[in-house]
Amino acid sequence: MESNFVDYVKILCRSGKGGRGSMHLRHVKYNPLGGPDGGDGGRGGNIILRGNHNYWTLLHLKYERHLFAGHGGNGGRDKCHGTDGKDVYIDVPCGTVVYNAETGKYVCDITYDGQEIVLLKGGRGGLGNFQFRSATNQAPRYAQPGEPMQEMTVIMELKLLADVGLVGFPNAGKSTLVSALSNAKPKIANYPFTTMEPSLGIVGYRDNKSFVMADIPGIIEGAAEGRGLGLRFLRHIERNSLLLFMVPGDTDDILREYNILLEELRRFNPELLSKQRVLAVTKCDLLDEELMDMLRQELSSREAGLGGADSLGGEDSLREDNSVPVVFISAVTCYHLDELKDVLWKALNSESNKLQAIEADDRLVHRDKDMDTFAQELADEDAGDDIEYVDEDDIEELDDFEYEEE
Repeated sequence: MESNFVDYVKILCRSGKGGRGSMHLRHVKYNPLGGPDGGDGGRGGNIILRGNHNYWTLLHLKYERHLFAGHGGNGGRDKCHGTDGKDVYIDVPCGTVVYNAETGKYVCDITYDGQEIVLLKGGRGGLGNFQFRSATNQAPRYAQPGEPMQEMTVIMELKLLADVGLVGFPNAGKSTLVSALSNAKPKIANYPFTTMEPSLGIVGYRDNKSFVMADIPGIIEGAAEGRGLGLRFLRHIERNSLLLFMVPGDTDDILREYNILLEELRRFNPELLSKQRVLAVTKCDLLDEELMDMLRQELSSREAGLGGADSLGGEDSLREDNSVPVVFISAVTCYHLDELKDVLWKALNSESNKLQAIEADDRLVHRDKDMDTFAQELADEDAGDDIEYVDEDDIEELDDFEYEEE
């Protein structure tokens, strides 16, 4: 069965070219010296991205391989302006990031509903000969051509906008927690990789406050090498403010599993380690109070190892405070869920918690080749092929012109 969740599309986009200006001289019965009256060409259509909160995946763009805007119309006589090309709007869900498919370079991102960004600008229309009239040049016999169109193959990646992202192995209880804290109904079953696509849930808090929690498919050791579902869905926690690590309480070594998850995140994107983290020990309904006290003491004595430099060979030096809050919970019995929400809310509103910003020099995380080298090769091949707009000093003179009789 094909999934309805699509978070990656590749589309060829092309703006419209500008219409050419008209070269026309008006010569009628009662006005033999009518002079130039050629109109300007219309502009080409733009390719515009628009945020739309009614979409939550890129499914509607899955089969849109080409999106072309309309071309501008040519200018006409009697100073008639050419028609403007039709703009093409691409509605995308909030959290969509756009990259250049050839270079892998970041282009733009859509973060709120109604946001509009011109992805490709249409060419300007050429000026008609009416625009070049002067006292010393009363019958110009030339006009400008329109600007050429722009073309780019883009990759759109959806990165879910959520406050809290869940990170854990399969069957760690992530979907159960989301269903217990929100009205979301993710699939829950007693086998690995039950969750095959990310889902969002709105968690209610005190005084009508709320925050958004994102459940992504579980990762396993070696995910960076493609094991399990790989790192395909980890892009959805790049935009989360807080990471909630979930490790079952019946695990042999809680700290070891936590560090394995941390290492897989580091291999995917080292900047994820700068995010604030909380560790939730799940399935505590399977443990008695004595065992939970022992685990609390063990984790308390080894708290420096939670995300510390010793666990990752000194790689995790991005956070000044390496202490990670630990909460024992059970989503089935609702044990300490209120305490978990308190910890998450406090962490979300702390001064040290910042949303990761996408910089202009950002690159695609998933790529099969060195994009910087590839971009240089393309630049070398295309050197000298740029087409510039024709100015008044570089205009196209036409030998033939038209007379109009009335």
